[in-house]
Amino acid sequence: MNRKLRIGLVGLGNIGTTHSRYLKEMENVELTAVCDVVAEKAERFSKETGAKAFVSHRDMFADVDAIIIGTPHYDHVPIAVDAFAAGVHVMVEKPITVHVNGAKIMLAAYEEAKKTHPNLVFGIMFNERTFPHYKKIKELLNEGILGKLTRFTWINTKWFRSQAYYDSGGWRATWAGEGGGILTNQCPHNLDMYNWYFGRPDRVHGVASIGKYHNIEVEDEVSATFYHDSGLVSQFIVSTAESPGTNRMEIVGEHGTLIFENSKILLHKNRKSMLEHSRTTKDGFSGVESWETHIPINHHQPSGHKLVTERFVESILTGEDHLIAHAAEGLDQVMLANAIMLSSFENRMVDLPMCGDAFEAKLGELIKTSKFVKATGGAIGDFR
Repeated sequence: MNRKLRIGLVGLGNIGTTHSRYLKEMENVELTAVCDVVAEKAERFSKETGAKAFVSHRDMFADVDAIIIGTPHYDHVPIAVDAFAAGVHVMVEKPITVHVNGAKIMLAAYEEAKKTHPNLVFGIMFNERTFPHYKKIKELLNEGILGKLTRFTWINTKWFRSQAYYDSGGWRATWAGEGGGILTNQCPHNLDMYNWYFGRPDRVHGVASIGKYHNIEVEDEVSATFYHDSGLVSQFIVSTAESPGTNRMEIVGEHGTLIFENSKILLHKNRKSMLEHSRTTKDGFSGVESWETHIPINHHQPSGHKLVTERFVESILTGEDHLIAHAAEGLDQVMLANAIMLSSFENRMVDLPMCGDAFEAKLGELIKTSKFVKATGGAIGDFR
C-alpha cells in the first residue's frame, strides 16, 4: 500500500473531531476535505487540519477517494447516495440511518454504483465490535461453549444523560431532528452486538417510554423481548435516566452461563447438559454440578474508531475485504430498533424481517405533529 487514501469528513461535531484526531496518525491516509453546513465550523477545521473546507458534500467529491459521514442521522441517506454516484467510498457512523426504508435506499444505491465501480467499499462504524470483552464473548459463542442457547439478558443503563445534554442541540431528541431517542442514538451498538452474537430474532415485543424522565419527545427507557424460533428468548433493558447504571449481560445455554459485568467475564460451566439432566435425572430438585472460571481478556489489543477506519482504508487500498462491519449489517440493527418502537406504538408483536412502511408512516406522523421547542445551549457538542 504505497499510495495515500484521500479522506473527507462530512459533519464536524463531536464525532467529526474524534475522527480528525486519529486520521492525523495514519500513515496511509491524507485528510483532504472537511465539510459542514456551518461554514465557520468547516473553516475552523480547515485551518486546524490543512484540509479544504466545504459546506456542500457534493462539492468535495473531486478532492476525496472516501468519506466518513458523521452528520445527524437523517442526512446519512442523501450524502451516501450522492457519494456512491460519484464513485466515492463511504464509512457511515451508526446508525446507518433512522428507518428501514432509508437503509434500503442506501444499500440499493450502493449496489447500483458497484456496477460502474465494482471495488466500491461501504462500511459502518460499529466500533464496539472491536472492544476486547465483546470480542471475547463472540469468540466463546462461536466455539459453542454454552451449547444450545436458551436465554439472553442485557441490562445496559450506563447511558445516563441529563436534561442539559438534551437541551444542548435543537435537533437532539426530536422526531424531526434525530428520529428517535436511546435506540437511535445510544444503543445502535448494543442492537448490533445482539445481531452479531445471535442473528436477527424472529419476533419482537417492545415497551418504550416517551419522555419518562426527561423533557423530550422521544424514548428514554426501553424494555424489549426478542424471540428466536430456535427457542432462545432475550430481554433487552436500556435507559438514559439511571445513575450509576448497570451494564450486565447474561447468556444461558445448556452447558452453563456466561456473565459479563464490570469489564469481566465469568463462566459457570456445567458438568453436563442441563437439558439432558432435566430429562434423565430421578432427582426432582438438584441442578447440574458446575464450576466457575474467570475468562482472561487482553485489554491491550487495538480497538475503537481508529481500528475500524484502518480496516476500511485497508479494504480500499488492497481490494480485499477487511471491514469490521459491512454497512448492510446496519440494516438489521435499524430493523431491530424500528421493530421495538413499532411494537410499543401498536401494542403488538412484530415479526422479522419487517417491511419498513408501517414504521416510516408512524415516524412521518410524529414528525408532522412534533412541536417540541428547545433552547440551544451549545455547551455540549452537536453530535451524540
